[in-house]
Amino acid sequence: MMEQLARFIADERTGLKYELCGDYYIIAGEDEPEREPIGVWGRRHLNYIQKHCKPFYNKMLNEHTLYDYLLQLNRDAEDTFNRLVKQIAEREGVTDKLKEDNQMEWVARMNNIRNRATEIVNHDMIYP
Repeated sequence: MMEQLARFIADERTGLKYELCGDYYIIAGEDEPEREPIGVWGRRHLNYIQKHCKPFYNKMLNEHTLYDYLLQLNRDAEDTFNRLVKQIAEREGVTDKLKEDNQMEWVARMNNIRNRATEIVNHDMIYP
């Protein structure tokens, strides 16, 4: 005879409630904590470490530090990207004056700058 499982259980360590769904417990909807999204840079790095750095990924996952790591990486990558775009635009003379005088030229040059900044962030931080 199979043992009857409780419909709801609580994890005292996290304070979350879980509901039995089939053979598995999942977080009960309203008690699920609100989290800041890890962002595009964090998701890219997550995909990278899942495929190419499995021991590191598993260690972070088991220690429950993966989310915080990815969130911080996303913030750092976003800051670096924005700083690079601003610095390159200033160095190359892509200014608001150019935007007023020749909008299409400004858009083309800014797209080029953003693409280069993305490549730098990807190379240095996301896919090391």
